Amino acid sequence: MMNRREAAIALDIPVEMAQKHGIPAHVSEAELAAIQADPPAWLVQSMANRTGKRPVWVHLTCVVCGYSEAARPKKWWPKFTFVHCYDHAPGELPARESGAVRVEYEGIGTQMIGVVEELVESQS
Repeated sequence: MMNRREAAIALDIPVEMAQKHGIPAHVSEAELAAIQADPPAWLVQSMANRTGKRPVWVHLTCVVCGYSEAARPKKWWPKFTFVHCYDHAPGELPARESGAVRVEYEGIGTQMIGVVEELVESQS
């Protein structure tokens, strides 16, 4: 059995849409497979409306420990170089590339920090 959120991730739809269209709080793998094999009209329409610009779900994986979670991406999220859990010390993170500036974004998923590294051109 999986919960509604897990079913929404598998169907690549928001949880709110799953709830609105009657996906129960708990779904068996067989029920989910049946929905995927013969999608209802609302799901077919949802898939047809996707522009591909922004995914419905992204999978975040900590670069240090491998913890992974699915999250709905926010409009303000840049393209992260990597993400890591809140509980990792700076010394555990990958070394910063020479000449790069590292910017961190808190509040990514439930317990992640997103990191963006950009090379800074030297001004001589």
